[in-house]
Amino acid sequence: MAGADYRRPTGRGERGTDRPVPAVLPPSLGAWLGLTALLASLVAGVLGVLYAGHAEPDGVDRWILRPTADSVRPPWRGVALAVDFLAEPAGAAMLVVAAATGCLLLRRPRAAVLVVAGTGMTVGTTSLLKPLVGRTIHGEGNLSYPSGHTAFLTAFALVVALLAISQFRIGRTAGASLVFAASLGAGAAMGWAQVALGAHYPTDVLGGWCTALAVVPASAWLVDRVADRLGDRGAGPMVDAGRRERR
Repeated sequence: MAGADYRRPTGRGERGTDRPVPAVLPPSLGAWLGLTALLASLVAGVLGVLYAGHAEPDGVDRWILRPTADSVRPPWRGVALAVDFLAEPAGAAMLVVAAATGCLLLRRPRAAVLVVAGTGMTVGTTSLLKPLVGRTIHGEGNLSYPSGHTAFLTAFALVVALLAISQFRIGRTAGASLVFAASLGAGAAMGWAQVALGAHYPTDVLGGWCTALAVVPASAWLVDRVADRLGDRGAGPMVDAGRRERR
């Protein structure tokens, strides 16, 4: 669409060509996603401080739904378990491998890196935050804030949305709508499953969702910066060689 720029003007193209490489963080959405990441970081941080060391749901959690082991009955319990599996190690690995493989088949190695880095850094962040916050559910040792399952599926959906925007050159308004719908849909689905199965409080889910919204844009920005720098370094000797051949 007019006015949307999805390619970096600098650096070496993929596979050693001079064609600019598609950015995994669409420039048209950079400022909006940056602001979103900042606000999400603040929300996740505030919630972490409020619930640090807590072992019970607060008024907000009870108002939404008090987590118990039998919050849902069949057949909805089966649905919740199926959604939960998507963020279990085996399910998450399947999603990441499938998405990364698809990116490589499309000759988008930078996008494949984002699939792994975006989801990996999000899950890693939740793992670091849990012992720092120290909120538990159903006894000592069951750290619950933020929800790693919710963070993973939200991050995965957000990464896929960003790659679709870049691949199909979707405009700013439609791109922002796609990012919002994908992240909200994935976060709501996994959040419902986690609360229904009694694995997390609703506020844990919100914290996991915000963590993904904060980490993925930063991961995409970092992947683009590193890839551009590596491309610039690789392009230098090739440009010099081309100049010598023309002499």
